[in-house]
Amino acid sequence: MTAAILTLWTEARINEAETRALRNPSLETATPFSEEDRRDISTLLNSFLDMNDALGLAAPQIGIMKRIIAFRTKGLDDRNWSKEPDSYAILINPRITQARGDLEIQTEGCLSCPNIQVEVPRFPEIKVRAYDLTGRKINERYQGFLARVVQHELDHLEGRLIIDYEGNMYFPRKYQSFFSSMFTGHV
Repeated sequence: MTAAILTLWTEARINEAETRALRNPSLETATPFSEEDRRDISTLLNSFLDMNDALGLAAPQIGIMKRIIAFRTKGLDDRNWSKEPDSYAILINPRITQARGDLEIQTEGCLSCPNIQVEVPRFPEIKVRAYDLTGRKINERYQGFLARVVQHELDHLEGRLIIDYEGNMYFPRKYQSFFSSMFTGHV
């Protein structure tokens, strides 16, 4: 089963109910995983694997308010990536335990914030503690662009989105009046 992506807006209209959901911090998932948790993990994974253009997906983006993320670990530049089990990861209750390096600014997009990109500072290296699909505790280190992807998805678990960063924002000209009125002083 797959789920629709929640977005802050559609065309030039705010999605108020979806915005409220995306802005709420997510809840921890108890271990061992319940049957409902396993269904939610499966729904997130299937939704993620159904998309060719997503680098990652957080459970809140599909209306599951749990601390679960899925992301590519290989093929980050490929539209049609392999989707084999070794090319993605699922983290449950992830927490950054270490961040290294000077913040680096790059432009990011987001499925929940369509038609915009924002310059966002991220650490170039992070260490994350989480549970894997089996409920086993793991510690993983991510570097470079993969560290950026993981931090982006972890933001979703806290109800934080790219529009919350103060970097420059870019969007198509046809949405100029909509975004200018929404983000006065940001664009």
